This record gives sequence, structure tokens and C-alpha cells, in this order.
Amino acid sequence: MPLTAAQQELIRDLTAARIAEAARLYQQAFAPIPVHFDLRGRAAGQFRFRCQGRQREYAIRYNPWVFAADLAHHQSDTVAHEVAHYIVHLRHPGAKPHGREWKALMRQFGATPRACTPYDLTGVPLRQQGRYTYRCACPDRLHALSTTRHRRVLQGTRYLCRSCKSSLQNIDIGVRSCNPTSRETGGTE
Repeated sequence: MPLTAAQQELIRDLTAARIAEAARLYQQAFAPIPVHFDLRGRAAGQFRFRCQGRQREYAIRYNPWVFAADLAHHQSDTVAHEVAHYIVHLRHPGAKPHGREWKALMRQFGATPRACTPYDLTGVPLRQQGRYTYRCACPDRLHALSTTRHRRVLQGTRYLCRSCKSSLQNIDIGVRSCNPTSRETGGTE
């Protein structure tokens, strides 16, 4: 794990402190929120909520790999960013995720109200989608479709080649990867 148990506990404490700060700013109590370190990919953090009938579940998820790459930055900015989403969701249901209410709270926290922050992802394990090889009517042209688009094709969606406008046809027959720059060649043995 890229973050130690002590670092995770510190981030949980910082999250609780930001919630307490919002409570003082708005003179309103906010419930503690579960904090998880299970987020993967490029995002540093995520505020999640689920509504099942009358029951609502909230959680903040942090990416331990991204946090470890620049701990000081994420302790201040990412924690404020996700807590601001939580507070704005409770105070202004239906507000835009990075709208004026969120920006105002970020400023009150003393953080820069940015939706995305560029940061170095070197060493961060990133999920890569599989690729499927498709052919169009163009000679010697192959297309690589992501797993998402491939599944859509299986459900009936059609994708067209931008050059020849013909429908793309899967040539993988269940094989999950391709090199879209390679060309098929006939070989003799």
C-alpha cells in the first residue's frame, strides 16, 4: 500500500477537521462521513452518495497511489475539494458539482476552486481498457475499439469509419487486444 496506516489516519482526521470547519462556517452540524482509500485510476478523490429509498449513504474515496505522489498537496487541496462536494450536496441539493456554491466554499476553506489539477502520475497504476480490432471497407485500415464501445456493438450500436463511412466489423472473435498500427499481411510458410 502506498500510504501507511498513520498517513491514512491523518487524512481521515483532516477530512473530519474540514467537515468541522464547514460546521463552524455555516453554524450547522454535519454528520461524519466514511473515508475509504480504494479509489483507482487517475482521480485523486471522489465524493459518492447513494439513495436507496429513504436511506442515504455518503462516502469519500481517496486514491492512495495519487496521494502518495504528492501528499502535502492532496492533504490540503484534495481533502478540501471532496469535503466541499459533501457539504454542498447537503446544503444545496441539485447544485452543479463545481458550481458557485462549491467554489465559494473552496475559497472559504482557503483552497483554489479548481475542478481538476494536473499532477504527475508516474508510478501510479492506471487501469487500461482492452482493445478490440475492427475493420472497415478501407484497404489496410484497422480500428481499435475500447471494451466499452465493443460491448455497445454487441448490444446493437453501429460505429462508422470516418474515412469510408462503412460500418466497422469485429475481426477479433473474442480476442482481447490489438495493435491498431499493425497491418495484416498474408504470409506463406
